[in-house]
Amino acid sequence: MGGGEQILFWVMGPLAVLSALGLLFAKKAVHAALGMAVVMIALGMFYLGEGAPFLGVIQIFVYTGAVMMLFLFVLMLVGVDSSDSLVETIKGQKWAAVVLTLGLLALLIGVVGKVHFGTSDGVVSTNDSVGNVNGLANLIFGRYVWAFEVTSALLITAALGAMVLAHRERLGAAPSQRDWSVRRIRDNVNVAGLPAPGVYARHNAVDTPALLPDGTPAELSTSRVLASRDQVAVPTRFVDAEHTVESEIEEGRDR
Repeated sequence: MGGGEQILFWVMGPLAVLSALGLLFAKKAVHAALGMAVVMIALGMFYLGEGAPFLGVIQIFVYTGAVMMLFLFVLMLVGVDSSDSLVETIKGQKWAAVVLTLGLLALLIGVVGKVHFGTSDGVVSTNDSVGNVNGLANLIFGRYVWAFEVTSALLITAALGAMVLAHRERLGAAPSQRDWSVRRIRDNVNVAGLPAPGVYARHNAVDTPALLPDGTPAELSTSRVLASRDQVAVPTRFVDAEHTVESEIEEGRDR
């Protein structure tokens, strides 16, 4: 291992481990998926450093660009967020998960404990004999073709399962605009409609809250997505700019 490979390992290795831990302990599914994407990118960098450029690029493009996008697409369909209920709906599923986890851990310990590592040739022999691309193709579509096809079938099954779980049968007709108007008037809630964002003279973007009669920002005028991302504009900066312009006008009048 050369000096460049050692630097790459000690930089990307801890980053990959931290991302893997984030995958396990992240509270939000999207954050876990992003942690897994970082792990895939780190693996691709390892392959590139070991002299397997095709495998490294495929690792980044296919797994990080395609497979992870499929995972995020499934999460988007199912609608997983931090507000999901943690109530156990199937009796005994937690204990079954604990037993299966312990059994899998014991199996991994037994298998890994019996592994004997010989002298590693790296990918030099593969590149010299048949080439990196041909060698990878022989392994994927030859020796490991069954595992490759089963993995693709599992990914397709996960996407179809997400569509089935996210699909909801509508029991009645969708409410029309008239129905929403009647409901607002009947409940006396937002009769005149929600306040529109962007009420400042010099700023009319959706991240600018509307003002109530007392001058305070109206929370209903901004999107919940922007509020959760903490991307709502602070009204004070527009007020300060307004005072600056007014002071400049007053100074011009005095002159």
